[in-house]
Amino acid sequence: MSITKRNDILKNKLKSAIYGLAVADAIGVPYEFRSRGTFKATDMIGYGSHNQPKGTWSDDTSMTLATCASIKDCGCIDVSDMLEKFRAWAYKGEYAIDGRVFDIGCTTSEALYTGTGRADERSNGNGSLMRIIPLAFTDAEDDTIKSVSAITHAHNISKAACVCYVHIVRSLIQGGKLKAVLESLENPFERINTISTLEESEIKSSGYVVSTLEAALWAVSTTDNYCDAVLKAVNLGNDTDTVGAVAGGLAGIIYGIEEIPAEWLDSLKGKDIIDNCLF
Repeated sequence: MSITKRNDILKNKLKSAIYGLAVADAIGVPYEFRSRGTFKATDMIGYGSHNQPKGTWSDDTSMTLATCASIKDCGCIDVSDMLEKFRAWAYKGEYAIDGRVFDIGCTTSEALYTGTGRADERSNGNGSLMRIIPLAFTDAEDDTIKSVSAITHAHNISKAACVCYVHIVRSLIQGGKLKAVLESLENPFERINTISTLEESEIKSSGYVVSTLEAALWAVSTTDNYCDAVLKAVNLGNDTDTVGAVAGGLAGIIYGIEEIPAEWLDSLKGKDIIDNCLF
C-alpha cells in the first residue's frame, strides 16, 4: 500500500469518525438531562433541552473540531495551542454553529479560565473524553494523550479513560472488531472487557467519564449498524449528547460515513466548519 493511498484511507476514516461524532451529538442535544425511559429518540429532531434547531451539535463537537484544527495548524500535538483554540471556542464562538456556545461543562469552563486542568477526584466528568478522538489519528504516545486530557481534566481517571479510548479507536482504524478489541484490551476499568454482556440496567449514562465510556462502548458493541448504535446510546438518557458523541465516533469508524443516514447528514448544521478543521 502506498503512503498516498494509506493517507487517503486514514483521511476518510477521520472524516467518518468526526461526522459520526457530530451527527450523534446533534441527535442527543434535544434530550440532554432527560431520564432514561422518559423519551424515545428515533430520529434527528430539534429544540428540546437546549432549544436548538434540528442538526445543531454542542460542545462535544466544537471541542473535537478545535482539537482537529490545532493538529492541522501545528502539524503536531501542541497543548498550548489547543488551550487557546478551546478558549477561542468558549469566549468567541469559534468552532460553534453560528458562533453560539450554549453548553459548556463547569470543569472545562474553570480550566479554560485559569489555564490549569482540574486534578481533584470530583472533576472526572467526560469533558476531555468527548474531544480526544482526533489523537487516535496521530502518533501521540500515552503521556501526550494524558497531557491533552489534562488541559481541562487532569485526574488520573480522566487521563486513563482518554488513553483507553484512543487505543480502542486505533485498533478499529486498523480493522479490528470491537468485541475482540475490548476482550483483549489492557485497561484499568474492569467492566470494559466484557461490556457487551451487561444488561441495560447495569449501564449508567451520567457525566462521569467512566460511565460515559462504558455506555458508549456498550451501545456500539451490542448493535450492528451506525443508526442503531447512536440511538441506543442516546436513549440511555442523562448525558445524551456526550454518550452519543463518544459512541458516534466509534460507529463512524466501524461503519463509515456512507452508512450514516443521508437525511441525518443533510440536516446536520456546520458541515463547512467540520470540513475546514479536518487534517
